[in-house]
Amino acid sequence: MQAKLSRRSLLAAGASALALGALPRAYAQAKTKLRFSAAFTETDPRADGYKAFASAIKDGYDFEPYWGNTLFKQGTELVAMQRGNLEMCNLAPADISKQVPAWSLMTSAYLFRDIDHLNKTFKSDVGREFIKMARDQLGIQILMPVYFGSRNVNLKGDKVIKTPSDMAGIKLRMPPGEYWQFLGESIGANPTPVAYAEVYTALQTGAIDGQDNPLLASRLMKFYEVTNQFVMTGHVLGYDVMSITTKVWDAMSPAQQAAFQAAAEKAIGDYTTKFNAQEKDALEFFKANGKKVYTPDLNAFRAFAQKKYVDKYGQDWPKGALERINAL
Repeated sequence: MQAKLSRRSLLAAGASALALGALPRAYAQAKTKLRFSAAFTETDPRADGYKAFASAIKDGYDFEPYWGNTLFKQGTELVAMQRGNLEMCNLAPADISKQVPAWSLMTSAYLFRDIDHLNKTFKSDVGREFIKMARDQLGIQILMPVYFGSRNVNLKGDKVIKTPSDMAGIKLRMPPGEYWQFLGESIGANPTPVAYAEVYTALQTGAIDGQDNPLLASRLMKFYEVTNQFVMTGHVLGYDVMSITTKVWDAMSPAQQAAFQAAAEKAIGDYTTKFNAQEKDALEFFKANGKKVYTPDLNAFRAFAQKKYVDKYGQDWPKGALERINAL
């Protein structure tokens, strides 16, 4: 009987050892689920960038996208990440500034001159300070900015716009909300809240004199049909930030983090190159349709807008941050 028990014990021990030996392999094969939320739809060019990113990390991560806010409503994604209900997000900087007021600097007019300046800022010392701020206070790791077009003024009539003073009295459609209305004021206009779907009709009837949107949106919505000119103010570079929870990020080894970051930069970089080409095509399209396209005095606009923002929000900004970003 004793011999039988010993044999059974040995067999059991051997089975346990085999099971334990298989555990590392099972864990190695398990993928980390990354539930991802974005406000834009799957047909948006940014979705292609994120799909390329998903393909690059597919061996270690199960990227589960929810386009068009089908999982969480726009503006609630950050809280969902903080509660552990979402791992990744294409996050609006304005949502960060609601919890971290210092981040309102990163949403201000004329902060970034172009895409290169935007990317350079996030890689700089001052950019890393803002990334650390978000990490420490919100529990998210920001990987990089995701550009989606600069906003430019699109007007009816032939009045030439050179400086902010030329915008005085112009009823410029801006989205509803304090942030957007103040943005309109910061470029000298008389901001008028109109829902996006109603902009074409408002331009057509004269309820507004103009609107501001990225060029691709203006082409898609056919605003050029009821306007005469595009003033390349470039007052805001539209961007979101590719973000992941620190819970997932901190579980990676330094080598895994580096590979993850590199995959993000490659995929979003390729998307940005294609997007830039589409913006140039839109400009040529407007010109071909007889629209006047020109650049005003950007230095005058920048000085006017930045003073407005400093006066209203500057007390929340880290001392010297604006000057350091300007100097990059």
